[in-house]
Amino acid sequence: MAAAEAIGAALATAVAFAGLIAGVPALLPLAIALGVVPAVVVRAVPVTLVELAMTHAVGDAPALFGRLTLRLRVEPSLERAVTFAARSGDGALAASLAAHARDARGTGDSGLASFAAEWGEHAPWIEQAAALVVDAAEAPADARERGLERALAAARSGVEERAASFAGEIRASVTGLYAFGVLLPLALVGVLPAARLAGVNVGIGTLAVLYNVLLPVGVLGASGWLLAERPVSFPPPRIDATNPEVPERRRSAALLGVSTGGVAGAGCTLFLPWAAPIVAVGIGTGAGLLWLFTPVRESHREVREVESGLPDALALVGRRVDDGVAVERAVAAAAATLAGETGALLDRASSRGSMLGLPVDEAFFGRFGALKHLPSPRAHDAGRLIALAAREGPPAGDALVAAGEHLRELARVEREARRELAAITGTLSNTAALFGPLVGGISVAMVGRIPVDAGGSLTGGAAPTASALGPETLGPVVGLYVLLLAAILTGLATALERGMDRSLLGYRIGLALPTATAAYVAAVVAAAAVL
Repeated sequence: MAAAEAIGAALATAVAFAGLIAGVPALLPLAIALGVVPAVVVRAVPVTLVELAMTHAVGDAPALFGRLTLRLRVEPSLERAVTFAARSGDGALAASLAAHARDARGTGDSGLASFAAEWGEHAPWIEQAAALVVDAAEAPADARERGLERALAAARSGVEERAASFAGEIRASVTGLYAFGVLLPLALVGVLPAARLAGVNVGIGTLAVLYNVLLPVGVLGASGWLLAERPVSFPPPRIDATNPEVPERRRSAALLGVSTGGVAGAGCTLFLPWAAPIVAVGIGTGAGLLWLFTPVRESHREVREVESGLPDALALVGRRVDDGVAVERAVAAAAATLAGETGALLDRASSRGSMLGLPVDEAFFGRFGALKHLPSPRAHDAGRLIALAAREGPPAGDALVAAGEHLRELARVEREARRELAAITGTLSNTAALFGPLVGGISVAMVGRIPVDAGGSLTGGAAPTASALGPETLGPVVGLYVLLLAAILTGLATALERGMDRSLLGYRIGLALPTATAAYVAAVVAAAAVL
């Protein structure tokens, strides 16, 4: 912290001194920003990252309690159920449960209580669900089922209620961000001539620092605070370049971005020369991001299709297992019954198991397993439950049916949580890609229609010139601000709705940047022709 403050003070002093020597007062706001930002970043960023990690982890709580209660349905041993739930999960929540289970080994305790106490500070419903699980494990057989259902309901309803309340809590904050970070700064561009008439001469350097440094940093900080305040998120499966289903496109994406941006910028010089750099950056960056992340988006689509059929798959397999049918035959029958990606997945597992003589767990998770390269924690949970049923036999049949119903309820909770945020995220996305650029373009065109002798100049003391008063000066500054807003607000809307996922953020920003660029240029041209 002290080092950050020292670095900030040194940078601020150096920039302020250089501004005074060069006679450029516009560097003073930049000096202040450089003095404040390092200390703020060192204080806020680690806390924000921890909060985001916990928000991500808490979204896995219903799935973890689903695995925990399913194991208890098969065998009423809390220690074994905790071990199974921890080992069969991949996230931070499962890792934490595994650590608590190891610490409790040999003490006669399962570790579930200490795990719940740790996470209960961030998500109180975890403590409630854990207490209900402990009570159910100690209850007689006829009461155990009802206790486990109450535990699952507590985990799901806790997530659902917090997501719904968060949507109401952040509405005022997002409205403030929308007003003071987007509309007001862009609208102020159009009143600069009035400021000149009042004797307030604002240098173009000051405007550049304000619009391209201070305001974007402020909007980015507010976005980070909003994301850190989110109590729970349901991020999509993590898919990156290590997945063999994703082609390597980084070099081709960079080449496509540079070439597309160059062509678009050259075309813009024919009718709006000063906007050529803005067009090149916006179109080129957007095209590169879209090309880079489109395969990941297709993988996400496949995962969603598989997950949509998992509740029916578990129910079909569970009913047959409960009737005494072997799990291998139950999986094959379910594959023949189900259509789409889920049926194809079960068919691959059944075929590979029968042809290679693999047990059920190897057919799903082995070297040639059907789930080997499918990055879906929910599908992996289903595969582990089916493998558990293969080991336990008919007693696991009812548990599989209950697990299918639990997955169905989880999908409903996620849909409801996203629906609660849809209005807010939709406004942010539309503002980033369309409304903000339109307002900025019209404001720049209005400034270009003010007579050159209407007041002082933007250069703060030199004689007024047409270039100082026209879009050629303000246009690039506002255009860069529009692109930064498009990226930041689109990222915020995506993260609020779907969670922090690099590929999804990149794809959505790749869509927003060309749209914002086209809207901004079109607004400038159309407004200049009409006004």
